[in-house]
Amino acid sequence: MSPTFAQLDAGGRLRHLLTLEGLPRGLLESLLERATALAARPGHGPARGEALEGSTLVNLFAEPSTRTRASFEVAAVRLGGDVLNFDNTLSSRVKGETLLDTVHTLLAMQADFFVIRDGEAGVHERVAREVDRQAAVVSAGEAHLSHPTQGLLDAMTIREQKGDFGQLTIAIVGDIARSRVARSAHQALRTLGAREIRIVAPRAMMPEAAEFAGARRLDSLDDGIAGADVVMMLRIQHERAGSAGPVDLADYHREFGLTAARLARAAPKAIVMHPGPMNRGVEIDSDVADGPQSVIRRQVANGVATRMAVLEHLAAARRARAG
Repeated sequence: MSPTFAQLDAGGRLRHLLTLEGLPRGLLESLLERATALAARPGHGPARGEALEGSTLVNLFAEPSTRTRASFEVAAVRLGGDVLNFDNTLSSRVKGETLLDTVHTLLAMQADFFVIRDGEAGVHERVAREVDRQAAVVSAGEAHLSHPTQGLLDAMTIREQKGDFGQLTIAIVGDIARSRVARSAHQALRTLGAREIRIVAPRAMMPEAAEFAGARRLDSLDDGIAGADVVMMLRIQHERAGSAGPVDLADYHREFGLTAARLARAAPKAIVMHPGPMNRGVEIDSDVADGPQSVIRRQVANGVATRMAVLEHLAAARRARAG
């Protein structure tokens, strides 16, 4: 994101959410606390509200998604909003219309929130600059660079399950170089004061030296998860492989697949995470993914609460500026 573009308004509230990089710790903690409150309703139905009543949220996804797109839709509906799921393969973009033309068409229909997933870096900022006074933009994934609500829901899940970040060793394992999930998780966890963040990957999947400041780099899974309190597994980003070519999946599983035997090297009460979609038998075995240390399904549930908290915050900030 351009250093001249501000996500925050003069009051320190979000105008848009494009990245977690540079956001203050207090803001992240406030969003996590609200998400936790929205999720913690034992014996009751899901939390609902009116923050988006009279508003329209548009899901603009140029890449496939199940969890993220569905949870933004559920979050908006539970907050009283209307939702338009916009399939780019069926839109006028396939006829040559630009994304900004599409956005302006939807603005004319009084869209208030744009949730965007796109494989091109910089798209989210361009749209946010264009609609800044009329609508809010939330990134649902930008190229390999960021996935801020995923970073928040991962942090929420860790906080819920393990408590104080300052006491935790967290291992992020897999195709780090091409993972927007890893980048946003690192940004959130570093800001929130995690004691130690490890990035664990084959050398061919390790990011540039300038990235992931402060994280330990390890190219052995056994060493990378030894004593870890949190093990976050990632899938291979085949769609971003480019000239790197295909990966031998059997070799990858042998060296970097999380099995029950390998998980025993982590801390005794370590939790296992995965943003999905999972490739069972490649980066994670089913008995681990479905086992007692897995919080993968909890991540999905927390995704709705996290996105509700973000949308509530953006809606309140818009009302405050308008008033």
